[in-house]
Amino acid sequence: MFHIHREHHRTERIGWLRAAVLGANDGTISIASLVVGVAASGASKGEVLISGVAGLVAGAMSMAAGEYVSVQSQADTEAADIAKERRELETQPEEELAELTAIYMHRGLDRPLARLVAERMTSVDALGTHARDELGITETLRARPIQAAFASAISFLAGAVVPIAAVMLAPSDWIIGVSAVTALITLILLGGTAGYVGGASAAKGALRVAFWGVLAMGLTAGVGRLFGTVL
Repeated sequence: MFHIHREHHRTERIGWLRAAVLGANDGTISIASLVVGVAASGASKGEVLISGVAGLVAGAMSMAAGEYVSVQSQADTEAADIAKERRELETQPEEELAELTAIYMHRGLDRPLARLVAERMTSVDALGTHARDELGITETLRARPIQAAFASAISFLAGAVVPIAAVMLAPSDWIIGVSAVTALITLILLGGTAGYVGGASAAKGALRVAFWGVLAMGLTAGVGRLFGTVL
């Protein structure tokens, strides 16, 4: 009996993973930096919390809109390329068959076998074959703007909840320290998880994210303290 061996690859989740990691990191870094900067200016706990919540809402919408527009542009380009390929298959079938044959020859097949494979693949699914082998567009890696936008917004909210919760739970005098530490721990966990899930080093992923988080919070704290002193 013929048995199909199914394999699961990390590229199958690259679309939502990229958006989710970016959203969570951005949510934690930007909102933590915001509340640390506002707190460093001498604002009250209530003012810091309002700033954080406003940043959370604005940031989630911004992430969703930005991700949607970006990925939709990619989807539009893919659709245009596929439409062009469809027209060429209808008007220039022999040229397209020769092009597909050349692609398979470039991958190591001799001309007779490459031609045979090209003819067979064309008879089964000409457009899908050209989209995959000529354009590099596959169903797994195709742009999905709505999925990307939703993942970005939800993950931003999830990341932003941490510094918001820190502000709510921390005593007024400890807001900066508690927010910074909890954000740093969250970023380390996010970076390590993203690296592990993506097949990279968890330690390197954690260090990369932590570095940028510390830099962002340090700069905003400095700005907040500077302007708070001036005002």
